[in-house]
Amino acid sequence: MMNDTYHELTITLDDTFVDLMADYIGNIYEEGLELDKGKIILRSENDLTFVKDALVSFAATLDRTIPMEFAFEVKENKDWIKAYQDSIEPVEVGKFYIFPSWYEPKTDKINIKIDPALAFGSGHHATTFSCLQAISKYVSQGQHVIDVGCGSGILGLACKKLGANIELCDTDPLSIDSCKENFKLNEASYDKLWEGSVDKATGTYDVVIANIIADVLRFIAKDLKSAVKEGGYLILSGILDKKEDLVIESFKELTQVERIAKDEWVTLVYQK
Repeated sequence: MMNDTYHELTITLDDTFVDLMADYIGNIYEEGLELDKGKIILRSENDLTFVKDALVSFAATLDRTIPMEFAFEVKENKDWIKAYQDSIEPVEVGKFYIFPSWYEPKTDKINIKIDPALAFGSGHHATTFSCLQAISKYVSQGQHVIDVGCGSGILGLACKKLGANIELCDTDPLSIDSCKENFKLNEASYDKLWEGSVDKATGTYDVVIANIIADVLRFIAKDLKSAVKEGGYLILSGILDKKEDLVIESFKELTQVERIAKDEWVTLVYQK
């Protein structure tokens, strides 16, 4: 039964960091989230103080200051989940059509059904969008692919639907659960899925995908490079343009074959 009231948390911050913080919130919070210019709005029937505390802690680990203002309100309940669902639009990118289950699939695209609890991992984010463009071009039938930091599983699903064999990993247990649910929703299967990173992989791959953040890409660069077969491709994303040079330095022995820029985010494709 629905409560008479719900909690709303509005986070006001520089618009440049809205996507970054929304991605982080996606790891700890599974209900409705709305993105606006310079704002993130969360709604829940439960208290949202833990989200504020987690964001303050996360911001403290970054190498820059991100000023954020937090406003809490208790509001009269209405069917805000339906209102949120109504705000989610499908996404067309490359060969793919990403859509929530309350829309119809398209006959001329590869369909991926994602029911987002929030706008995270649903194809709307610039880095996910650019990765799907790269996957459309570099992944093909029969290849062995790994998605490192798989999140919702959307990129792995895209590879699977192109006929690739897919393995996935993420250090966040919530992402592992989300990934399992989305593969089930799409009646698709993966070869392996584990909690952890690419260092636990046992083989090498035709394509390695890592949509994380620049600092983590640099930290696990050696493992990512080791996981790619000779002649294979490495798709790196989650890179703020200000951090691009640092990532390029970490992968300089590979051949860069493509750079995809969208908003403040960059996706780099390398060949070994």
